[in-house]
This record gives sequence, C-alpha cells and structure tokens, in this order.
Amino acid sequence: MFNFRRTLSAAVLSLGLIPAATNLASAADLPVKAPKPAADLPFFLVIDDRVTYSYIFSGTDPGVFSVRPDGSINGKTAKQVYSFTHFDIWAYGQNFFTISMYKSDHNDPASPCSNVGVTITGAPATCAGATEIYGLFRSTFGWNQIFNTKAFSMGPLNNISFEVGMDANTENNFLAPAKRDVVAGLQFEFNLPYKGYINVSPLMYYEYFNHNAFDQCGLFGAGVPGVTCISDGNTKFKPTWAVEVNYYMDLGFLPENMQYFSISGRAGWYGKKGTENEPMAFNPVTNVSTAVELNSEPIRLTFDASKAFWGPKYSHFVDVWVAYRYWQNKFGLDHAKSVVCNVAAGVSNNSCTEESLYSGISVKF
Repeated sequence: MFNFRRTLSAAVLSLGLIPAATNLASAADLPVKAPKPAADLPFFLVIDDRVTYSYIFSGTDPGVFSVRPDGSINGKTAKQVYSFTHFDIWAYGQNFFTISMYKSDHNDPASPCSNVGVTITGAPATCAGATEIYGLFRSTFGWNQIFNTKAFSMGPLNNISFEVGMDANTENNFLAPAKRDVVAGLQFEFNLPYKGYINVSPLMYYEYFNHNAFDQCGLFGAGVPGVTCISDGNTKFKPTWAVEVNYYMDLGFLPENMQYFSISGRAGWYGKKGTENEPMAFNPVTNVSTAVELNSEPIRLTFDASKAFWGPKYSHFVDVWVAYRYWQNKFGLDHAKSVVCNVAAGVSNNSCTEESLYSGISVKF
C-alpha cells in the first residue's frame, strides 16, 4: 500500500519558499519491514520534527538599502533565521509545515524607519533590524494511495499526487506586509540514483491578500482611491501559475567511510500576478506590471554530523549544511523597471535580486 522508499519524497518542500527549513532524513534510514495491513498501520507512519538555526549572509528586502560614504549603494541585509519544521506521512499522503523568524541587520530597519536611519517624515532615526515571521504549509494526497494501485508508478515516475498549501507572513517594518496565499495543483514524483528523488509541481498560485503601507491614501496627500492609492493599503493580486521543483540525493558514490553527505535543492517560478500595487490602476512609472519571480536554492550540501560521530542509528539527528540562494524579481517586483528596485532609471539599488551563501544547523527531536 505504501512505498517506504518514498517516505521522504515531500521532505524537500522544506527547501521550498522558506530558506530556513531543513533537510529531513532519507528513506534509507528507516527500518525496512514487510508492509502491514492497512487496518494495523498507525495513523502517522512517519513524524519528523526539527529546529534550525541558519544565517543568510547577503539577503535583501526590496526597496531597502543604504548609501555608503563613497556613494555606492548597499542593498544587502544579513539575516539570522530561527525555524521549526514538521513533516509527517500518513496512509494517503504527506504533510509539511514550517514557521520561521527572520531577524535582519540594521540595513533592513523596523518601523518607524522607512529606510536606513530615516523615518517616513525624513527625520533621522536609529531603528533596530526588522523581524519577520513566515509560515508555510504543503500537503499531498498520492494517487497510488487514494486508488490503492501501482498504476501511477512507471519507470522513473514513482507517484502523482494532488497538492495544496498556503503561505503567510508578517513583518514589523514600515511596509507592514501581511502576505496570504494559497496553492493547488499536482506533484509528479520521480526517482533519482542513491535513493534520491526529484518532485515537479505545476500549481495555481493566488496571493489573495497583502498589505503595503506606502499605498495607503493620505500618506503622500489625499490621492485618488483605486488610482493613485488604496484606502486601507491592502493589496490583492490576480491568480497565476507556479512551478515548484525540488530534489534530494545521498552521495552514495563516495567511499563507505565518507557517506555522510547529501545534496538537495529547489526552485520555484511564480507567474505575473497583475501590477505591483494591485488593484491600483497601471502606471508606467509608479505601478508597473509584476514580473515572473524565481526563488531558488539550486544546491545545498548537507553533512550528517550525528551519523558521522554516533553511527547510522542517529542518522540525520544533527545536520550541518551550506547552500547557495538565488532570488530574482523578489516578490514579483520587476528588478529592471520597478521604482522600488531602482534609485533612477537603469541604476539598481540591488535589493530586488538576492544572491547569497546560506548556512545552518538542524536538530531533530
């Protein structure tokens, strides 16, 4: 009824839109036993809970930058990330949930600063770095499990699943975002060598609520609601497409005394969702169309420290990892055209594209 080789096929969702999430153990670390009748199986076949501390060396937050004494622009923001991750498998699918707290350095200030050292009135200020809370949930329902068949396993294809999920955030900077989105679609699960996998998920993405304090009527004069401002600052974007891809593979080709390493990665493409201040009217200067967003972590190298020091029984209880992040058109903002991303035409403030090393430690409990 259930293929234990795939018990962690959704684990790489922990690499998905939330950078602080951690890799989970591979199926090779689970006991191999004859499957029990459905009536004898526990409700949850696998439960995996973890805490993670990680550090993003050169993060960004769109529109947030400072000017160095030499006149160059600093759009980079280092971030500490504290995360809790839950993953489980039950008879018909898999569930993944993570919640993370991001603590920015002073280049990404908390409110009342609207930029580094400056309040919205232009007066000087010293503000602590902003704090963001971001939560993500994904759930899959396998067709092989639902229909009690192997018809959706052929060649490298292991299963097809329905997938649903949502994201939510809040942050105490002047923008005061409050993102709420839902996703729904399919997940195609493929086998890779060395007990690995790659999942491809074509999805519908709908960011049905957010908030932008800079859009509120009255902030820069009375404004015209729906044309030059939004009465309450609440934005609502149009439904669009998304494709999420993630993979995991043990480095099984290494000598046995070095088989403590694995690689993983993920990428998410999110389509155009209207104007950047939707539902305000299009404006070729202040409210341009959104762009296709790429949020990716192409490669993460994980060292299974607990297996290396305490043996296979403790595999993936403590993971230490380093990764590379690349995020273009962050939050859908067009890095080439948006006034949020540029100080002048063709002069970027370096805040809407993120390239950074990213490292952390994850502990299972």
